[in-house]
Amino acid sequence: MILNTKYIFLGTPEFAAIVLEKLISADFIPKAVISNPDKPTGRKQIITPPPVKALAEKHNLPIYQPKDKNELFKIVKKLNPDLAVVVAYGMIFPKEVLNIPKYGFVNVHPSLLPKYRGAAPIQAAILNGEEKTGVSLFLIDEEMDHGSILAQKELENYELRITNYEKLSKKLAELGAKLLIDFLPRLIRNSQSVINNLGVPQDESKATYTKKIKTEDAFINLEKDNPIEMERKIRALNPEPGTWTMKDGKRIKILGAVLIDEKLKITKIQVEGGKPQNVCGIV
Repeated sequence: MILNTKYIFLGTPEFAAIVLEKLISADFIPKAVISNPDKPTGRKQIITPPPVKALAEKHNLPIYQPKDKNELFKIVKKLNPDLAVVVAYGMIFPKEVLNIPKYGFVNVHPSLLPKYRGAAPIQAAILNGEEKTGVSLFLIDEEMDHGSILAQKELENYELRITNYEKLSKKLAELGAKLLIDFLPRLIRNSQSVINNLGVPQDESKATYTKKIKTEDAFINLEKDNPIEMERKIRALNPEPGTWTMKDGKRIKILGAVLIDEKLKITKIQVEGGKPQNVCGIV
């Protein structure tokens, strides 16, 4: 454990699993892991554990899956950790939960806060054609992605204008894990003084927000939409929720595309009910 300090890890998706795996590899073993409940996935809606749960079970770590904030409070109170590390858990924590660990809740957020607070910062960076992004560690308070910044680092030597969500997400998760591994021992050694001296309040005048991406947000109108925006959307919103269009009454997933002379060349599609296939078409 981190300098004999009890910490718990809260997270759910693959992004969080990458961070947790790196922490475990560095011998930063959490006392317990908290993740969202299993849910149905895929066309057959098979009940599936989230990636963080699967990883926790692989390493024989205690795993909890509270259904609401009340259940979460009871679990955290029972565990009574010194510190909580949160990565893509997806809940605004009430004050009574935040007050339990003496070192607080530290969150890993994949943007350079206060820019792109909220549920979809990685997608937003691609959709908006950003030239830079990075990871922020901050101390959680009762507002969304609002607390004081403890550490922050820009992702270097990476071309945002050509990458896709999956590749960028992996890079940012690895960077977030490195920040944690470097910062947490310092936090524990110096406790409250680190938070007071290094915690920098966010500039509210520069705050921007993202929203949870819905299926309808991923629709592409091949006849009317701007090619540059379509190409960004295809990189940002695959595999989830997956970009799509309609043709001849059929729903078609658009899985890949490139820009050539400001025109969109679709490279991979999946017709509803069929298998993915490579294509060659200019829009």
